[in-house]
This record gives sequence, structure tokens and C-alpha cells, in this order.
Amino acid sequence: MMLLISFAELGVMYLCPIQGVPRPFSFAPNVSGIGSGSPGPQSGQAASLSQSRKTWRKKMDFLLSVIGYAVDLGNVWRFPYICYQNGGGAFLLPYLLMALFGGVPLFYMELALGQFHQSGCISIWKHICPIFKGIGFSICVIGLYIAFYYNTVMAWAMYYLLSSFQTTLPWATCFNTWNTANCTHLTPGNPNTSWTNGSTSPAEEFYIRHILQLHLSPGLHELGAVNWQLALCLLLIFTVVYFSIWKGVKTSGKVVWLTATLPYLVLLVLLIRGATLPGAWRGVVYYLKPDWWKLLSTTVWVDAAVQIFFSLGPGFGVLLALASYNPFHNNCYKDALLTSSINCLTSMLSGLVIFTVLGYMAEVRQQGVDAVARDIGPSLLFIICAEAIASMPAANFFAIIFFLMIITLGLDSTFAGLEGLITAMLDEYPQVLGRRREWVVLGLVCLCYLGALSTVCYGGAYIVKLLEEYATGPALIAVVFLEIAAVSWFYGTSRFCRDVQVMLGFLPGQFWRVCWRAICPCFLLFILGSFLASPLEIKLFGYLYPPWSAILGYIIGASPLICVPCYMVYYLLSTRGTFRQCKVIVIKGIHMIVATCL
Repeated sequence: MMLLISFAELGVMYLCPIQGVPRPFSFAPNVSGIGSGSPGPQSGQAASLSQSRKTWRKKMDFLLSVIGYAVDLGNVWRFPYICYQNGGGAFLLPYLLMALFGGVPLFYMELALGQFHQSGCISIWKHICPIFKGIGFSICVIGLYIAFYYNTVMAWAMYYLLSSFQTTLPWATCFNTWNTANCTHLTPGNPNTSWTNGSTSPAEEFYIRHILQLHLSPGLHELGAVNWQLALCLLLIFTVVYFSIWKGVKTSGKVVWLTATLPYLVLLVLLIRGATLPGAWRGVVYYLKPDWWKLLSTTVWVDAAVQIFFSLGPGFGVLLALASYNPFHNNCYKDALLTSSINCLTSMLSGLVIFTVLGYMAEVRQQGVDAVARDIGPSLLFIICAEAIASMPAANFFAIIFFLMIITLGLDSTFAGLEGLITAMLDEYPQVLGRRREWVVLGLVCLCYLGALSTVCYGGAYIVKLLEEYATGPALIAVVFLEIAAVSWFYGTSRFCRDVQVMLGFLPGQFWRVCWRAICPCFLLFILGSFLASPLEIKLFGYLYPPWSAILGYIIGASPLICVPCYMVYYLLSTRGTFRQCKVIVIKGIHMIVATCL
């Protein structure tokens, strides 16, 4: 590790030079272009650019946008499951430690980078380390993959929301055209109906056979026709997204006042209602009862690291973009601590809400909580929670606010995700796209809609699962590792801390320096190694994905990473000077490192 850091600071510093300071070993003056980086907004040109850049209307617009981005559907469906599976209340210890030493430092670093350089995820690298500009393109490819499937989940929720206005909730009975003979409708206090291993609930059949219509697709190899109802719901979602972000942070900053605050109001209402349900206490005890022995398992620490990483969301280019619209001297340090803390607390609150519902369902089915809480992902929301809501008094009201909450949680993340892509393109190509934001947004939204059409086919849920597992897993972690390596080892932690001092008036403490320089890279390698050490075996409702799907998944996962070496080759080819001259510079750097070590 220290050898890599020394190499970065001594041997490869010519890739990321300080303006006005000669490159180490720059005996070949005609080798120029490599590392034509420039400092942040303290320079005159950058300052003039930052002055013309749009800024947030209010500080709260920024904070709500970041909170809305970080608090997404994963806080509701993933954290509760991971928590009870890994020791209940005992899981909070590794979760908080991973947040403290891994998640929050990465979160803080991206906010500081975006605010200082006032740039998106592509153009920011001309200020940091130009040869790593491919990282920005990789982030954009990953963002597109996410947009292709993430909005489909909101389309499902939109279908549920519209169905909730019927007199009787359609997933509350077994007398619909899509129901089978196995459909079993349980009601509290009804001893005449029993739940067996072959039973399926009305909510499960509504979700699988009516919403997804998976029974009309034999598998991933034959997706079937487009489900036009879901296609229209998806179109409605993208229409809302377009008119929320087409004017930039001035419009999205207003919309998040609704979309970022409504989920908290709904969560509190559902928590109060859930606490009054019979059996709710069973779910809460199961959720929070600590099992300290599980902390001896490596799996628990891996799950904690993965959960906090994907919950806070560094590496998607979103934090860079959102922070780039801040005033230069905004205190992003306090913003990072506040928003990351709210994110973690929201995950815990969501767990309480979900497990009061699961305890209630266990009481109704006369089963253990572990039998009811076996599902993770969308099934937890669209089957278990939907079934519980259908059996409550005032079911329509609770169904409407619940699925409205799901939609708003997803919209916030989509606003931020697409803003990251838009900011990256506008900053990289300002002469061509700078004055055409509305058309850029329209083109991107249309592209995302067309790319998402495969996910609303009869077998579209298979595509959603495939992209969820492969498109945002090891590829994203590898990209973030390259990002922090470029900033901490090549650009230099000391230089980055001086940038923060210029911006905030104080230097980051030793804790942050150690995290950025050593702990965070180890944190990311730990997560990446855990992914690669356990090959994925994907299942969805009893369907086992064929072996060739793993090859397809690895191609999808590797495709963003190709941008990094491809841009490095392009950058070296387009740089003045010969390969021999560049090679001599690097070799001299290595010799100096070896001499220093000896």
C-alpha cells in the first residue's frame, strides 16, 4: 500500500501536476499535455465559470435533494432484511463502524470534490488527474443501466397506486381472472382457512400474474410482448421526471420539498398504525433482538459494508453534480455529516415500520416471523406489505399513501441520478449542449424510456433482476476504488486537503486523511473481494437463471470499466511526445522510489 502511495506521489505526479510547478523528471520539455490539470475555482478562469453556473435557490433545496437521493427504496426493502438476518440489533455495530470508516468519508470526499471544482463526473478530472477521465464515462454508463431498470419499480408502484382507487383492492380477494386454485385469502380471526406450503396469497398472485404476468414468459430467453399497462405507467413516471428536472436545480429543488419530505410523513403514519396491529411486537422483537454471536461471522461485516456503501451512494456521480451547484464556501463538511446521519436513521425507522407489518402477517398466518420475512427486494413491498394493508381497516387509504411513498422515494433518486448524467454532459460539452438543456434532458429521458421497455415485457422482471445484480455490483465498487485511488494517491491527499481548506477555511483532520488514504481503499477492496469470492446464483420466484445469463451479466458489469483503459490509451496517443519519453519518465520515478526505500 505505501509503495503504491509513494509511486503515486513521486513517480506519476506528472499525470496530475500542480499548475506552475514543473513535473518530476520533466527533462523532456516537448512532452506536454499529460496532466494538463488546473486548480479549482480559485483561478481566474474557473472563478468566472463558477460565477455563471446556476446555484441552488436555497440551502434546503440542496439538503433535501441529497437526502432524497440517499434515502431510496433500498432503505425500505433491503436494510430491514439485512438487519434481522445478521443478528438484529447486534448488526447496528458493524453497520455504524462501516459507515464511520468507509461510507461517510467517501460521501464527504465526493461532496467536497464537486463543490470545489464546480464540475460533473467527467469534466472534473481535468482538474484532478486527466488520464483518469475514463472514470467519469464509466459512471455515466452505470447511471444509464440503473435508469433502464430502477424506474420500472416505480411503474409497478404506479399501477398499484391507480388500482388502490377501486372500491375493493384487487389484491384483497381470490375471485379475479388471474387467480389460481392455490389462492388463499386469510383474514384475522378466521379459523376456517389455514395456510399451507402450497398456498399463495391474493397479493402474490396479483403481483406475479397480473402486474408482472411472468406466467406468460418461459424465461430470460423469451421475454414476450410488452405489457402496455406497465408501459403507460412507465411513460407517466418519465413524464414527471422530465418536467421536474428539465430546468435544472431551480425546478428540481422545488419538487424535492414534496418528494423528500412526504416519505417521512407516511412512515410515521404507518409506524403508528403498525404499532396498533396484533402481533406487531413479535416483528419488532425479531427485528431488534441482538444475536452477538453472529458478529463472529465475516458475512455480517460484508453485508454491513455493502449496505452502507449502496445506501449512501458514492460513485454514481450524483453527489459530485449536486454539490457542484453549491456556493463555493458552503460548509459541505456539516452537510455530509447531517445527510449521512439522516440516511442511517431513516433505514432504522423503515425497519421498524416493515417489521410491525411482518409481525402482524405472522399473527394472521399463524407462522413465525422468519417464515413471513423470507423475501428481500420488491416482493417485500408488493406482496407482504400489500397483503397486510389489504387486511387493515381503511385499506384503500393506507394503500394510496404507501405506494405514493414508494413512488416519491424512487423519484428522488431518479431526479438525482439523471441530474448526475446531465451535469456531466453539459459540463463536458458546454459549447454544444450548454444552451440546450431542455433538449438534452428530453433526449436522455427518451433514451432511458426506450432502454426500459424490455423491463416491462412479460418477462421484464427477469431483466430487472439481472441488471440489479450485475450492473451496480462489482463494476461500481471498482470505479469508486479507482476514483479514491486517483484522488488520494495520484492527486494527493495533501493537495485535496488544501483544496478543502481554501473552500471551508480549515483542514480536514487526521481521521479523514487516514480514511481517504488507506481505510477507504481497503474498505472498497473488502467489498469487491466479497463479491468476487461468492459467484452469483440468481433466482426469481422459483426460476433459476440459465448459466449463459452469468456470462451476459459479467459482460454488462465489465462494460463500464472498459472506458477507463480505453480513455488512458486515447489520452496517451493524443499527447505530444513519444512513448519512449513517457516511459523514461515513469522508469526514473520508479528508480527514485526504490532508492528512497533502500
